[in-house]
Amino acid sequence: MAKEISSVNSKNRSTPLEYTRNIGIAAHIDAGKTTTTERILFYSGVVHKIGEVHDGTTVTDWMEQERERGITITSAAISCGWSTKEGYYADIRHQINLIDTPGHVDFTAEVEHSLRVLDGAVAVFCGVAGVQPQSETVWRQMDKYNVPRIAFINKMDRTGANFFAAVNDIREKLGGNAHPLFLPIGSEDKLRGLVDLVKMCAYVYADNSVDGVRYEVLPVPSDMSGDVEKYRELLVEALSDFDDAIAEKYLEGKEISADDMRAAIRKATLSMKFIGVIPGSAFKNKGVQMLLDAVIDYLPSPLDLPPVRAFKDDGSGDEASIIPDDNGKVAALAFKLMTDPFVGKLIFCRVYAGQLKKGEVVYNPRTRRSERVSRLMLMKADAREDIEVAYSGDICAIIGFKGVVTGDTLCDKGLDLVLEPPTFPDPVISMSIEPKSKADQTKLSLGLQRLAEEDPTFRVTGNQETGQTIISGMGELHLEIIRDRLFREFKVEADAGRPQIAYRETVTAEATGEGKFIRQTGGRGQYGHAVIKIEPAEKGKGAEIVNEIVGGVIPKEYIKPTQEGILEGAQTGVIAGYPVVDFVARIIDGSYHEVDSSELAFKMAGIFGFKEAMRKAGPILLEPIMRVDVATPEEYQGDIVGDLNRRRGQIHGIEVKGNLTMICAFVPLETMFGYATDVRSLSKGRATYTMEPSHFEQVPAGQLAKIIESAAKK
Repeated sequence: MAKEISSVNSKNRSTPLEYTRNIGIAAHIDAGKTTTTERILFYSGVVHKIGEVHDGTTVTDWMEQERERGITITSAAISCGWSTKEGYYADIRHQINLIDTPGHVDFTAEVEHSLRVLDGAVAVFCGVAGVQPQSETVWRQMDKYNVPRIAFINKMDRTGANFFAAVNDIREKLGGNAHPLFLPIGSEDKLRGLVDLVKMCAYVYADNSVDGVRYEVLPVPSDMSGDVEKYRELLVEALSDFDDAIAEKYLEGKEISADDMRAAIRKATLSMKFIGVIPGSAFKNKGVQMLLDAVIDYLPSPLDLPPVRAFKDDGSGDEASIIPDDNGKVAALAFKLMTDPFVGKLIFCRVYAGQLKKGEVVYNPRTRRSERVSRLMLMKADAREDIEVAYSGDICAIIGFKGVVTGDTLCDKGLDLVLEPPTFPDPVISMSIEPKSKADQTKLSLGLQRLAEEDPTFRVTGNQETGQTIISGMGELHLEIIRDRLFREFKVEADAGRPQIAYRETVTAEATGEGKFIRQTGGRGQYGHAVIKIEPAEKGKGAEIVNEIVGGVIPKEYIKPTQEGILEGAQTGVIAGYPVVDFVARIIDGSYHEVDSSELAFKMAGIFGFKEAMRKAGPILLEPIMRVDVATPEEYQGDIVGDLNRRRGQIHGIEVKGNLTMICAFVPLETMFGYATDVRSLSKGRATYTMEPSHFEQVPAGQLAKIIESAAKK
């Protein structure tokens, strides 16, 4: 094994690839991600004083807006070292590259591009609330990028905390094969430590150990022996499905060693079909050291994962693969952009192969340009450390590139491969923004351009008819933070209009339309003719265009312009000018003129044919529906349910968890503006809520006329 490992490691790197962990901390908002990250940094020696979210002193929440609001807005990368005391990796210093991600759905892009480049993750859950709405969202994102994970049930010191209910939630709501690796000793204000089901011992924290550094390793408490035996047997039984040696010993009734258990848990975790669960309280400094041991023992190094999928950049679409190897050709993915007031544009990269060196040139297959790495840095939240080289498996930042956007591949020119970029949801809310003075106009344009480069879910467009600048994002908070950053970072004074809804249009029936573009101006004219048939597609399908031309009635060179015309026509529907989704358009007939036909003429024919077909195809307007989850004391349940009903909401479920009632509803976004203020008023400030995009539904007839009138004014 050592020989194989050494063949992929450069002799100059400080930490071998086998001992590198690239992990993310992901969870629902307020589950304790940033507090957990802060404790990890403290116990690993990166910081010497524990920071707190409520004091605005944490390392990874470094933006002013984050410290003011007590939430994470942008993912922050930082590195630390850790050694386990026992097992295969005992006393070997590992490097953990850690990314703390936001929990609020408005900043889901930060989670998306982080998970795309991470090898493993710690999913944090609240011991009281269990699986929450955004927990489900980040879990699906982990599944999408095949990220192995362990679970940390945080806040076990809180009133109403229930470890086994939280584990059961993971199984039932997320479909995870979750099994405790530790059991809590006590709960709520009596949480004293953890029992290790692998080593069969107890970690009991000293009563006077305020920072959680000091704990004793003791035998399993006698009053817990029944539960410990039960859950260890269930764990061994679950591991038997992944490890034949464990299964054999289990069936024969032989003793299973801690090392055997660790190897089996690691194998099961890497299979993506097993979730080890650890209880604790980050705020009360209990269980974080055990979590770090589990990160080392069970989460993958870059060498443990399948080769990274890439595509040959020769137009063939053929797949290729990249394996981590310091001695190979450079292949890296630019997964995040950030504007720094001192050094300009920072490009965060995950190096998958080779050595990315300061001063060397790398190639961008998308732009077909080569660019020089002028500075190379390791990021430590908002601090940074200049380095000369980044090795495969490293996460670093580059300064000096101009034409790079999120998702670009950076590689050796001879490699010419494209790595699969992260994908992002479309914005659901828009508003106009105008500078207060002419002096602010240039600064506004520059600021919006920089912020749009950073955030793929933030879009900037112009309304040609009104001359307004329209910004679009994932929610009210998202756009509020954008405005705040414009003011603080770019010194722009700007007024914002009322948020506008990102409606969509679609069709409900089949129809055919004929598009003709004929111009005769004395010389060579213009002639394009296409017959377009459109039909509904399943929800979420988007737009599909099919060429069904036979016999050359439209020459091949005019098919692409016709398709472009259809897509352009779909940008503005026939009801209120909103984008058209979920349709199939077929080019079924047409004609051409040997002299007068041109690409422009067929593009216009595609637009006209699409519009005519859509008018006949039963067009309808769709509005975004949000999933709204409210956590409220029981006495306010009736008022909050009544308010959601008044907002045209549909109550999906009501569940009691401890002393809170959890209300799940689906509500049109159009009615949810200002809800933060209203829900506080209804509950005297005691209820909290989260909101995320769910799906689109047809606008009721009573609302349609108002929306069309509003669109006409714009």
